[in-house]
Amino acid sequence: MLPVYKRVLLKLSGEALMGDKSFGFDTSIISQYAKDIKAITELGVQVAVVIGGGNIYRGMNEQETGIERAHGDYMGMLATVINGMALQAGLEKIGVYTRLQSAIKMEQIAEPYIRRRAIRHLQKGRVVIFGAGTGNPYFTTDTAGSLRAIEIGADVILKGTRVDGIYTADPEKDSTATRFEEISFSECLSKQLKVMDMTAFTLCMENKLPIIVFNMNQPGNLSRVVTGDKVGTLVK
Repeated sequence: MLPVYKRVLLKLSGEALMGDKSFGFDTSIISQYAKDIKAITELGVQVAVVIGGGNIYRGMNEQETGIERAHGDYMGMLATVINGMALQAGLEKIGVYTRLQSAIKMEQIAEPYIRRRAIRHLQKGRVVIFGAGTGNPYFTTDTAGSLRAIEIGADVILKGTRVDGIYTADPEKDSTATRFEEISFSECLSKQLKVMDMTAFTLCMENKLPIIVFNMNQPGNLSRVVTGDKVGTLVK
């Protein structure tokens, strides 16, 4: 099967890396993600990845922790770099060339984020992992994913979650919830469907960048998405 997308940005949640654990990451999940990413690079798809950090650190309520919001956000950014390193190790173990770029300088473990260099890596067939979010507090990794996708000229954002698309309500709480196969940006807004946070979603809408929400924990789904199968929900 030929891919329908040439360059994609894969957005993964940190929580997904935990598997059944309550903290950190499950190496079997990282291994599965690495194999799925390798499969689409072998189809000729250029892949960039942004991962959240919620499995290691999630910005807590300032009143409860005593940690101010900006400081907590920087801690979260460091968590995303740890996740990026874990995925990088998983990919390189199976022979996939990768580059980890960080929005916060840490030369010993990651390149600084440079847009042109990231694009060049993609053109050479390397998987580029973007760490440390946007490098700024008050912005989520969803926003980082949208921003980087636009900067590198990605064809689509693939938002890998543990549910198989966007539903009328939370399918884990409401058994009557139905899944959308395709939905417009304006419909998502009018129905108040939480696809991404508002900043990230608005960036995609204004730049006409489609989003596909799908279940990343089902092996093979990533390949099905990039070859045009009706997997998950397309927002356009």
